[in-house]
This record gives sequence, C-alpha cells and structure tokens, in this order.
Amino acid sequence: MAPPEESAVELDGLVKRYGAATAVNGLSFRAGLGAVTALLGPNGAGKTTTIEICEGFRRADAGTVRVLGLDPHRDARALKPRVGVMPQSGGVPGTARAAEFLRLVAAFHARPLDPAALLARLGLTEHARTPFRRLSGGQQQRLSLAVAIVGRPELVFLDEPTTGLDPQARHATWELIEGLRAAGVSVVLTTHHMEEAERLADQVVIVDRGQVVAQGSPAELTGAERQLRFRARPGLGLDELLAALPAGSAAKESPAGHYLVEGDVRPELLATVTAWCASHGVLTEDLRIERRTLEDVFLELTGRELRS
Repeated sequence: MAPPEESAVELDGLVKRYGAATAVNGLSFRAGLGAVTALLGPNGAGKTTTIEICEGFRRADAGTVRVLGLDPHRDARALKPRVGVMPQSGGVPGTARAAEFLRLVAAFHARPLDPAALLARLGLTEHARTPFRRLSGGQQQRLSLAVAIVGRPELVFLDEPTTGLDPQARHATWELIEGLRAAGVSVVLTTHHMEEAERLADQVVIVDRGQVVAQGSPAELTGAERQLRFRARPGLGLDELLAALPAGSAAKESPAGHYLVEGDVRPELLATVTAWCASHGVLTEDLRIERRTLEDVFLELTGRELRS
C-alpha cells in the first residue's frame, strides 16, 4: 500500500457482514490523489456498502479504511468539510427547494462555488424554486451532484452519478467530473456504465462478491488485443472457419448472427475471414476491427448471468 499522502482512499482487508451474508469480503484497493477511480461490479457486489464505509455511514467489521489519511468514523468531524458525498438516491429533503438548499449547503463552507452558476451548469436554473420531491429523477441526480461539490471538496464520492440521466445530462456530468479532476479533486465513483468508466477513470477496480477481481487503468485492463466482429446469417460453420484461420485464433457466435474472431488480427486474418465468407456465399455486415472493451473484460470476470 502507498503511504497515506499519496492516496485519497486506502482500503486494506475490508470486511462487512449483514447477519450471515458477507457483503464485503477482504477488499483492498487504493484511490490516487487527484485521480478518478471507478468501482465496477454486478448488483450486490458490495460497491455501495464499500462507499458508505468510506463515507463514515457504516462501520467495517474488519480491515482498515483511510480517507485522506484519516479514519472516516473517528475523524468524521475533520473529514466532513473536505469530502463531498453524492448518495445513490436521496440525500436532499423532499420539501427543500433546489436553489435554497444548495445555498444553505454552500453557507457551511469557507470557499463554496457559486450556487447559481452551478445550477446553471447542471441545467437546473428553471427549477431553482422547485421542491426536491417534484423534480424528475434526473433532475434530482443533478441537484445531488451539485450538493456534493458546491463546497469545493478535496475528495468526492459519487454513487451511480448518471443513473436516469438523458444523454445530454450524462455528458454534462462527465464534463463536470473531468473538470474536478483537472482542478486536482480526487473522485471515487461507482457506475454500471462501462463507457463512463472508460472515459473518466484513471483507475478501475472491478469487484465481485465483495472482493477485488481486477484493477488497473482502462488501458491495462483491456490490453492491446484487437478483435474482428461481423454480422451474418446465424449458424455459420465455425469449425470450418477456424480451420482456415491462423493457429491460435478463436471464433464464436454470441448472440445469434453476431460473430467474434480473436487472435493476431492483421490484414492476413481479415482477408482470410472475408475470403472464407465469400467462398461459402456468406454476406457479412458491419465488419469491423476493434479493441477489447471494458465491458468485455467485465463480463469475462463476473459472468453473464443476471444478478438480482
């Protein structure tokens, strides 16, 4: 583990149980200062519990937690003015009007951002007098984000910050998070959007069943390996195709009519695939070469079955 001054957050052997169920099971990772760290995992993987322990809302059963070098429970008073929190839902009283509540939160900080300017940046100016409970889900998310950052925190925890947002609001939120990083703010976020993690994160931590199963930068996790994808009629003879490909290649159909060829993707392999398809009367569509995505890595590590 790096020394505290090099880390915004450090977890070592974190454990949290709820009765007989273990939500977090020996989890360890480090979130760098001035960096965006994305915590990914299926439903029930322990992400929100981990974030809530870091925020001081829950106590760990075992392991150590350091946030800006401090214990989030014992040093809660010292951490509060330095840390912003956006919970997965709620956090703002239902009757509170958007602008009034944001100004109230800003008043507790020494050098807050301008609440009116922040509302404008997040597209909430027209709803400044609207009670929180009457805002749409996306508008509530944006106001919760504003509340988390209005005090100019050194570290921000964002739990699913773009859930329920339309594309315009999602991109505006991404730009805001990128601005936080550019200003030296450390950001720890959870998300189910792989594109979001690939765009924003300096470090990705993939969690499953309360444990870290992989971590690294998006480039480190996806690697330099390229893939060939195409669409064609379902049920192609993949054994015959594989026989024509260079040794070490792999091919699969998933879902039906969508084909993936992996291996040493060079012009020769592309020519072999297109020649094979032509010789078998197969019309290919959407033929493209691409790198493995973070979603590919995520599904390989956590499986494809649905989680409740």
